[in-house]
Amino acid sequence: MNLGGARIRMDSLTRELLRSWEDTRTAWRDSKAQEFEARYLPELSTRVEKAGAAIEKLEALLNRIRGDCE
Repeated sequence: MNLGGARIRMDSLTRELLRSWEDTRTAWRDSKAQEFEARYLPELSTRVEKAGAAIEKLEALLNRIRGDCE
């Protein structure tokens, strides 16, 4: 199991989503777009960062367990 790769993929997909949002935002400029951006995007970034930190901790724990089993 390669959790480091999973984190890299999650970060990459998040960046891709944010780039897509920027493209969408050029055409979608009403109050609902502003509401969507304010409501979901900051939380998304926060949760991705927290998930990344959790993945790093989990990977360290798994590596320690593997080492103990050898």
